[in-house]
Amino acid sequence: MRKPKAKIKLKSKRGATKRFKLTASGKVKRGSSMKRHILTKKPKGRKRGLRKAKLVSAADQASVRQMLLA
Repeated sequence: MRKPKAKIKLKSKRGATKRFKLTASGKVKRGSSMKRHILTKKPKGRKRGLRKAKLVSAADQASVRQMLLA
């Protein structure tokens, strides 16, 4: 008799693993957009605020978690 096949392990979306991280409380963290180019016309305070990581909105959290398979 053959051995029963083990379930295939799902792979996470590689782009998502590079962009998102899970916090200790289980929320999803993301980096800010709008900070790659054309930075001369953006005020200093705005650029400083863009350095910080943000949390993914509640509406998108389920789909991001599915991509991360967490």
